Amino acid sequence: MKKLLTVLTMAYGMLYGAGSCDLSQYGNVDVTWKSYKTPAKIGVGGHFTSVEYQAAAPVAKNFKKLLIGSKVIINSDSVDSNNAGRDATLVKFFFKMMAGANLQAEIVDIKAHKVKRGEPKPGVITIAVKMNGVTRKVPMNYRYFKGELSAKGVIDLFDFKAESALTSINTTCYDLHSGKTWSDVEIGFDMKIKAVCLPDIK
Repeated sequence: MKKLLTVLTMAYGMLYGAGSCDLSQYGNVDVTWKSYKTPAKIGVGGHFTSVEYQAAAPVAKNFKKLLIGSKVIINSDSVDSNNAGRDATLVKFFFKMMAGANLQAEIVDIKAHKVKRGEPKPGVITIAVKMNGVTRKVPMNYRYFKGELSAKGVIDLFDFKAESALTSINTTCYDLHSGKTWSDVEIGFDMKIKAVCLPDIK
């Protein structure tokens, strides 16, 4: 009888014990953007097809240890708006007007907000974005749900001394943009994070 109780206790611990979880990022990181044109502020979005993710740690016990220090290096030539002509124009008359072919970003802070059981986990991720030789910290609201982490924020091109690049694309697309290309750009990223939890049966 005593042996049976011991076995049942161990089985219960394996099924319901608090245990510990290891988090790891896997798969590609999708970096997205949305810019705006015309006085009506019509959005045009896309992503980058060449993104190198450099993980701070392959496995960790929490988001901070897993993600803070992680970086992405983005080849701006890989911009994809689902329109080849537009992409070529963006590369030639916008990205080529700035210093360096690559955009870089590093996660420097994460703050989680309170969440109810079963609902997406919200919070703020702070990203150090380097573009045109200028680095600025950008707060991005994130949500984590069912292994998917999605974050969105906004940058102002003036903060990155990109006035010349903005003027260049606005001049080139003057008629299409009705003379107005906005300096604020929505940026975002999506990544997959899995949790492997082991029960504590000590």
